[in-house]
Amino acid sequence: MKPIRIKSISEYHRHLGLPKPEHPLVSIINLNDSSHKSQRDSINVVYDFYFIAMKRMKGVKYKYGGQPHLDFEDDGVLFFMSPKQVLSIEIIDKEIAKKVSGWMLLVHPDFIWNTSLAKTIKQYEFFNYSVNEALFLSEKEEKTLNGIIENIRQEVHSNIDKFSKQIIVTHIENLLSYSERFYNRQFITREKAHHQILSRLDELLTDYFGNDDLISNGLPTVQYVAGKLNVSPSYLSSLLRVLTGQNTQQHIHDKLIEKAKEKLSTTDLSISEIAYGLGFEHSQSFSKLFKTKTKLSPLEFRQSFN
Repeated sequence: MKPIRIKSISEYHRHLGLPKPEHPLVSIINLNDSSHKSQRDSINVVYDFYFIAMKRMKGVKYKYGGQPHLDFEDDGVLFFMSPKQVLSIEIIDKEIAKKVSGWMLLVHPDFIWNTSLAKTIKQYEFFNYSVNEALFLSEKEEKTLNGIIENIRQEVHSNIDKFSKQIIVTHIENLLSYSERFYNRQFITREKAHHQILSRLDELLTDYFGNDDLISNGLPTVQYVAGKLNVSPSYLSSLLRVLTGQNTQQHIHDKLIEKAKEKLSTTDLSISEIAYGLGFEHSQSFSKLFKTKTKLSPLEFRQSFN
């Protein structure tokens, strides 16, 4: 199904059958409002603006980021979309789907242009998470974010003056900062599931570097590893940083160095042969990485065994 492209927030309001937004570049939509619930059974849509939503909904499946659909339950679920992402919506039960609650915050990139947020918003990796990696909020966390959304709503509905934009931007920055904190909490509290990902990552890399196909396949990429683990690259790196202090690329390099140490200490292969066998096109790149990780060149490491 070809996606419907929605270029402006005003256009999205019309699409949902809502009144014109108070501000053309930023809007909060209350999902308790029944006037916009006449959706099609399924739709693919692309927004040209940032889309942050906190929803409680059943009977609807959402999908974006190339990962499985998310079925909404009773918990408050917060998810984030950057401009140009494709969102797939499938309504399973129209009657149940009408019992939606929550809010949507829509922010056009033009609104944050030339502000501090324009530079920092791309640093929030959860805009690149998949829908099944959404943030599940506790009641207390939901209350905190609802309070920020209410502050934004009041500011948008007030008379616009020279202070309005910066005040709204500050509230959005607070919303994103709290969301980042709550994601860190989720990484830790969902310990079993996330440590299973760590175990699977270790097994995956051990098998990969134990394979003789490294010459033809090259080094594993972050995208390859994340795909094998069924998570998005951004989510995997964020999770690993919280749990281990290292991102996915650093984990790959650590496993690579383990294999390199094994070959350097147990074989008579040359440095170039080892580098080539580990998927490097140039031995200089391998030697540079090895020294960065171990403070020794491959040759110095080998000589330390003599």
